[in-house]
Amino acid sequence: MTPEILPTSFLHWLVVASFAVSALGSYVALGAARVMRDRRGGVSRVNAMLAGVALGGVGIWSMHFLGMLAWDAGLALGYRLSETLLSLLIAVGVSSLALGYIAAGPFTWRRLLVAGPLAGLGVAAVHFMGMASVRFGGFLQWDGGLVLLAVGIAVVAATAALWLAFGPGQRIPRGLSALVMAAAVCTMHYTGMAAADVVCTTADRAAKVAGLLYGDELAMLVMSVAIGAVVIIAADLMFQRLSRVGAPA
Repeated sequence: MTPEILPTSFLHWLVVASFAVSALGSYVALGAARVMRDRRGGVSRVNAMLAGVALGGVGIWSMHFLGMLAWDAGLALGYRLSETLLSLLIAVGVSSLALGYIAAGPFTWRRLLVAGPLAGLGVAAVHFMGMASVRFGGFLQWDGGLVLLAVGIAVVAATAALWLAFGPGQRIPRGLSALVMAAAVCTMHYTGMAAADVVCTTADRAAKVAGLLYGDELAMLVMSVAIGAVVIIAADLMFQRLSRVGAPA
């Protein structure tokens, strides 16, 4: 058949849910990052990883795939497990590096200008790796200008969020910083989605390919990662707080 660009739309309640999940992950991540330095002044690798799991695994990765589930292109969209899991590893790894670097010592502009772009590029990498996992009866056609705009938004907004969270005085509430970070992730994601046209090349739009993740399976994976990560991190941070309270002065 003749290739056809399909109209797309979004399920609004899932868009709202994706922002809420991103804000929750960012909030937990910033809480872990602020206690990342141990009593000797070094960086706790455990807390660095916890912060990376919260921001990368929940605030970025889970948000991205909820946003993908919100996307209705009028045909069956499947996701390859390999790229889906690779995007999760990228999200956690880059987020751990960015938060670990900026929290490793007193705030400086140098730290911010390394950690902010690193976090932003991590958001972009997760998005486009996640998009690369999509399989359907056709292909994606990209608008290069909107792709660059999406990456730029991610870098600028992530840098602003880290400045609010770790800047001089740290007077900004963690909740506000988390909302800014969530806005950065979501704005980048939906701008990146707008950069892709869905070109259909098949007559059977409902056809599914074996071995791929589809709606329910993907939703189960996303919610398992998000809920599991938040519960484990919250429990660990509570345990650390109780340990500090009970420790001798």
